[in-house]
Amino acid sequence: MSEKKYIALTFDDGPSDVTGAVLDKLDRYGIKATFFLIGNNITPEREGLVLREYREGHEINNHSLTHSDMTTLTEEEVRAEIQATTAIIQRLTGHTPAFFRPPYIAVNDTMCKAVPMPFIAGIGANDWMDEVSAKERAQMITEKAEDGVIILLHDAKGNVKTVEALDTIIPDLLSRGFEFVTLTALFEKKGVLPVAGGERIYTNILKNGRYD
Repeated sequence: MSEKKYIALTFDDGPSDVTGAVLDKLDRYGIKATFFLIGNNITPEREGLVLREYREGHEINNHSLTHSDMTTLTEEEVRAEIQATTAIIQRLTGHTPAFFRPPYIAVNDTMCKAVPMPFIAGIGANDWMDEVSAKERAQMITEKAEDGVIILLHDAKGNVKTVEALDTIIPDLLSRGFEFVTLTALFEKKGVLPVAGGERIYTNILKNGRYD
């Protein structure tokens, strides 16, 4: 196993009006990230953002079609949510998503049976709450960052404070010797084979457990 420290920066709920600003930050710092997309947010006006993500070397994955609480859905409904979003991403990029992030990180046995992908969680910063400042968001991430961790942020509509927080998070972690990689690369760098079907939900890929 490599001694180098690797970390994956991920964003949920896009594409949105702030996705372009997030991509600008990533380009400024020369790092790659992973985006978990909501199928219904990939409107014709925002398809260009998805293409930009892909063309700039970022990874694109599945965050459902409608961002519903999928624990309330039938197995067939869960499959439909995943298949529809995957189809949109495939149509635009030719890429098939490899990972799934459950909306609200809510999971049940039905979802585990219906979704044939590894389930991804991450360390968060309550950045869906507008009252949490950019400084507080950055502090929560930098304090919890460690080798093998997945960072969970949101490029949701209007979420400018997370965009601002990136100017603290990224330089801080770079200065501490972390290398930002895509989610697929994180598993590869650490020699971990991701388990599909919700048997494990990954936050730090170097730790075991139902929600790690």
